[in-house]
Amino acid sequence: MADEPVSALDVSVQAAVTELLMDIQRKNKTTMLFISHDLSVVRYIADEVMVMYFGEVVEYGTRDAVFADPQHAYTRTLFAATPRADVESIRARIEKRREVASAGA
Repeated sequence: MADEPVSALDVSVQAAVTELLMDIQRKNKTTMLFISHDLSVVRYIADEVMVMYFGEVVEYGTRDAVFADPQHAYTRTLFAATPRADVESIRARIEKRREVASAGA
């Protein structure tokens, strides 16, 4: 059982610890109960996801099923609160920088 093993860690350290836990799991051919509020880590590490609300299970399923179509209002609220990169906005800014750079050349 790993209870919030990567909370409050720098992103690069989070990645290293997550990889270490996954390596240990694979080498020992065992299951790990990974408890976390960080849905980006859960999405990366989990095969199955269980969402609890006030100590009750409100949603359970494969990672892909739960992330693709959350059924419970609390699960949807958690996903809505998860920061996401606005990929289109980032691409637009990169393109504008390219245009400015090429115009100045």
